[in-house]
Amino acid sequence: MGEQLSINLPVALPREAYAYGERSSGEAHGVVLTRRHVVDLMLDLAGYTADRDLTRLTLLEPACGHGVFLVSAVERLLDAAARTLRPFDALEGAIRAFDIEPAHVAASRRAVEAALTARGVPELRARTLAEVWVVEGDFLLAAFPRAFDVIMGNPPYIRIEQLSPLLQAEYRRRYATLYDRADLYVAFFERGLNLLGPTGVLCFVCADRWISNRYGAPLRAMIADRFRVNCYIDLHDASPFESEVTAYPSIVSLSPGPRERVFVGRMETASAEECAQLWAARSGESLPGAEVAFYDTWFAGDAPWVLGSPAHLRALRDLEARFEPLEADGQTRVGIGVATGCDRAFIVDAAADIEPDRLVPLVMRADMDAGRIHDARRRVINAFGDAGGLVDLADYPRLAAHLAAHRAAVCARHVAKKNPAAWFRTIDRVYPELVTTPKLLIPDIAGSNEVVFDGGRFHPHHNLYFVTSTAWELEVLGGLLSSKVALFFVWSYAVKMRGGYLRFQAQYLRRICVPRPETLSPALRREIREAFQRRDFAALDALALRAYGLESLPAFDFVDTRK
Repeated sequence: MGEQLSINLPVALPREAYAYGERSSGEAHGVVLTRRHVVDLMLDLAGYTADRDLTRLTLLEPACGHGVFLVSAVERLLDAAARTLRPFDALEGAIRAFDIEPAHVAASRRAVEAALTARGVPELRARTLAEVWVVEGDFLLAAFPRAFDVIMGNPPYIRIEQLSPLLQAEYRRRYATLYDRADLYVAFFERGLNLLGPTGVLCFVCADRWISNRYGAPLRAMIADRFRVNCYIDLHDASPFESEVTAYPSIVSLSPGPRERVFVGRMETASAEECAQLWAARSGESLPGAEVAFYDTWFAGDAPWVLGSPAHLRALRDLEARFEPLEADGQTRVGIGVATGCDRAFIVDAAADIEPDRLVPLVMRADMDAGRIHDARRRVINAFGDAGGLVDLADYPRLAAHLAAHRAAVCARHVAKKNPAAWFRTIDRVYPELVTTPKLLIPDIAGSNEVVFDGGRFHPHHNLYFVTSTAWELEVLGGLLSSKVALFFVWSYAVKMRGGYLRFQAQYLRRICVPRPETLSPALRREIREAFQRRDFAALDALALRAYGLESLPAFDFVDTRK
C-alpha cells in the first residue's frame, strides 16, 4: 500500500478545532474549482510536462478538493508510464494529495479512480492507487518522509481569526510566516516551499494579497532569502475558477535557489486560448496580444512586489531613491479613524439623549463630496476619560441608559467578549483632540486619491484615513497627495480591486514619497495650494511633476474619481 504518512495531530487538538467557518472566497466549507485549462497551464509552468519521465517525479497537492488538479496530473503520469513501460504498481509513490474534509477526500478518490480506469487501469489497482494517493489529513500538521519535485494547487483562503483558538495557536507555533492577520494560504506557501527538493517547483493559484500587504512581509522575506520566482501571472480581471469568487488571484511559481529572470504575465479572461498564448510567450514565441514581460531583477527582503511593467518599476525606484516617505520627517503622521464594532450603538445624532461631553463630532465617507464635508450631525460616543481609561457609567446615567438599550449587540463584539468588564468600549479609542487638529482625509476604497481638507471640525470614522503634519502647510501637502504622482505610489503598491478601485490603506499611503517642503519655492507652494482649493486636478498633476522634477510618468490605468 506504499509508505504511510504520520498526520501528527497534537493530543490537545480535537476534530472540532477544524470548524473553519466561512472561506475568504465566500464558499462556506466548499471547494473553489479551478478551470481545467488553467490547471494544465500550471502543470506546464511547474515542469510536469510530457517531455519528462514523470514516473520518476513526486507530486504533492496540499488541498485537493474535488480532484481537478489530480485528474490532470494523473493523466499526464499515465502517459509517461505508457511511454516508459513502467507498471502501475510502481506508481504508488508518484503522487500525494491531502484534504481535511472527508467528503473532499472521497470525491477526489472517485475522480482519480475514474481517470485511472478510463485509461485501462484495472479497477482494484485503480482503487488502491486512489486510496494511497489521496489522504485525509491536515497538510500543515502532517509529517513527510521525503521532499517533492512538484507541489501545486489552490490552497484554502481562510482568515486566521476564523480558526479555533487551538488550531490558531498550533499553526502560529509552527509557521513563522503567519504574521498579523495572515490568511491560512500563507502557511501553505511556507510548508510547501520547505518540502521542495533541490530542483523542485511550487506552483499555486491563490489570492495575491500577500505580495503587497503587511501580513505577507515574512513570506516575501523567506522567498527572497532562499527561493527564486520563476513566473508570476496576474489574474485579477480573469476567471480562473469555475464559480464566481472575489479572490483577486494570481499564479506564482517558485523554486529553491538564487534569483534569475522572472516571467511576468497578465490574463484578462484566463480562457483556453489566452492560456495557450501565455505559455507560448513563456516559451519564447513573440505574440503581440500577450501581456508579458521578463524582469531581470526581483524584489529584495520583505519589500512588496510591485508588478507594473519594467518601465513602471524603474520610475518608482527612481522616485524612491530621490525622495523620502511621507512620515520620514517625524512630523507627518498617517492614521485611521475610529472603529466601534457596532456603529448603530456608538454613532448617534447630535440631538441624542446622551451627556454632551461624551459625544464627539464624526465624519464618515458618505459625508464627503467634491472636496467638501457635509455636516450630517453625526456623533461618536466617547467611552474613554481623559486619562485613557473607561468612564464610570454611574457618572453618566443617560449614556448608561443608551448603552443598556443596545447591550446585546455591543456585548456580541469580539472586543467585549475578550474583556467583559470593558464591554462598552469602542474597538479604537476616541481622541477628542483629533477633532480640532487640521488634517487631510482620504477614503479607504476609491478609484483615485480623493483628498479632503478638514480644518479642525471632525473625528474621522474608520472608513477614512487621515494625515496630520506640523512640517507641511496641509493644503500644499493635500495638493501633492491629490496628484497623479502620489497616486502612482499607491497604484504601485496597493491592493487592486475589481472595477479598478484601490485600497488607500495606511501601509500604502506611507509609501508615498514627497519632496521636503523647503525645496519647493514659495510661488510653487502657492500654485499648489490654490489648485487644491479649487480642485483643479489637471493643474495639480502638472505642478506635482514640477515639484518632483519629472517630465512625465509612465501611463497607468486607474479610475479617476477625483472631483
